[in-house]
Amino acid sequence: MKIVTYNVNGLRPRVSQFGSLRRFLDSLDADIICFQETKLSRQEMRADLVQAEGYESFFSCTRTSDKGRTGYSGVATFCRVNSAFSSNEVALPVSAEEGFTGVLKILPVFGSRKIEYPSIVEGLEDFSTDELLNIDGEGRCIITDHDHFVLFNVYGPRAVRDDRERIEFKLKFFNILQKRWESLLAQGRRIFVVGDLNIAPSAIDRCDAGPDFEKNDFQLCRFRTWFRSLLVRNGGSFFDVFREKHPERRDAYTCWATNSGAEEFNYGSRIDHILCAGPCLHKEENGGHSLVACHVEVCDILKQFQRWKPGNTPRHKDIKAKNAKLEGSDHIPVYMCLVEIPNIQQHNTPSLSTRYCRQVSGCQQTLVSMFPRRQPAEEINLSGGPSSVSDDSIVVKRCSQLNKRPLDECSPPSSNLIQKDVFSTLVNCSEGSHKESSLESPCSKNGRAKTSSSVVCKKRTRESHSSQLSLKSFFQKKVGVNGDSKICCEKHTEADISIPDCGPHETLTEGGEHDSAEEWESKPSASTQEDSSQPSEKEKNNVAIVEWQRIQQLMHTSIPLCKGHKEPCVSRVVKKSGPNSGRRFYVCARAEGPASNPEANCGFFKWATAKSKK
Repeated sequence: MKIVTYNVNGLRPRVSQFGSLRRFLDSLDADIICFQETKLSRQEMRADLVQAEGYESFFSCTRTSDKGRTGYSGVATFCRVNSAFSSNEVALPVSAEEGFTGVLKILPVFGSRKIEYPSIVEGLEDFSTDELLNIDGEGRCIITDHDHFVLFNVYGPRAVRDDRERIEFKLKFFNILQKRWESLLAQGRRIFVVGDLNIAPSAIDRCDAGPDFEKNDFQLCRFRTWFRSLLVRNGGSFFDVFREKHPERRDAYTCWATNSGAEEFNYGSRIDHILCAGPCLHKEENGGHSLVACHVEVCDILKQFQRWKPGNTPRHKDIKAKNAKLEGSDHIPVYMCLVEIPNIQQHNTPSLSTRYCRQVSGCQQTLVSMFPRRQPAEEINLSGGPSSVSDDSIVVKRCSQLNKRPLDECSPPSSNLIQKDVFSTLVNCSEGSHKESSLESPCSKNGRAKTSSSVVCKKRTRESHSSQLSLKSFFQKKVGVNGDSKICCEKHTEADISIPDCGPHETLTEGGEHDSAEEWESKPSASTQEDSSQPSEKEKNNVAIVEWQRIQQLMHTSIPLCKGHKEPCVSRVVKKSGPNSGRRFYVCARAEGPASNPEANCGFFKWATAKSKK
């Protein structure tokens, strides 16, 4: 039997990478596959993401609504079986449980089924129900009972040194989890714990561990100390299976930083683990017997899943490689092969299986699924009567100092203004000296009206509607016949004006605003003519190109060179909250690696001269 643990960093991109969930699972070639960080909410569980032929799956999704935690974490266990019913396969669990505190057992699972268990696990009575729900609410554990052993699929919380709240959460998480393990061991059960625990237990498991590794950070050192206290050699009950098989192997890392290119020089850490505890299956009680020695044949790392491949272009030698996103997870799988595991009595798949999820099978829909996604721009109805306006439309309802006229003086938009692509109808009419506005409704000239002749402007046909214009791009100066900028604003309703998405020629400014590279083309009426003194569109484009080249040259010359390699640096922005949040800085463009390697990042750092606008 082969068991694999893998932090997939999002199940959707991994399924997309391999073409289907079945291909992804088959590539791992294991009987039990444990995923962490699936990043799926319960509403996002679709058949193509959670079910595959020949596999039974069990999911735990985040239940918290805290900011930044929705759709975060999540674990899943896939079991490869020949039959889900009347099966004697060990890979098919006899029972399954979401979470490890016991409070989720009394909640209804898929459909109307419920799991009949005590509400709180023995030994956790000192914790309140709210505390236990908070621990299990992030979807970090799935427990499957395979009769011969109990398998914990765990995704440990991440905590940085200055985040006191998450440090306390992580300590409580592992404290309660340990109590659950001790309860099972007291019953004589065997336990396997697999997953990303977010702990590198020893200096050999960290790329940047120095001589003072055990003393340099008291807060994070507490987790390493806790992990080592679990091990048999320190008086605990568990074996670190990988270290039992490879006690002296160095550079055996399973995770790398995503933004520094650390995989290029294998500059990472080993935080994905397989632990086991309990007696072996042999009845002999003489010495030398253990679960690892008797039943674990091999335990190793699947390096073929690493994103960085030999032969890849180093990022400092290719400008495109600096910002290229490697395909795959920032973790790689760890596997273990078990031997001499006999079959068990016939049983059926547990009720927690996704085969009983009505939402996945299509028998029941949620309220969220009843609301369709945004409609294409072609489906927006602009002709007559009230119409719905899509989310990506910008509606202008009123301007100040408008000329009030009865509604019967305004005719509906003519059909020639509504073609295959959606147009925004604009009217530019004279009325005193106001600030520019190019958004007006189409009104026919009436003999009794006291307004001057209007100019109907039509937006060019766009080939796509991929993004959205900013309001700023629509307020451009319009010049009348006498050279004066005169604007007349009329009352608009939602059915009158909607601004479609930007075309393919839009550009993105530094502040994140979208500016259209297209100009509004004026279509003069019989009584007006376009000012011939205005520059042509080609001239405007040439001026814009020259100006953009000047800006690029200025940016290139202002980027500092790193001291180690005399190469242009890359800019980064501080995203962490604090006094430097939003501030820009420059670092060496090379991949992170050991200081002894001259080809690796030289460690250059320099603040930009000014803080970025928030």
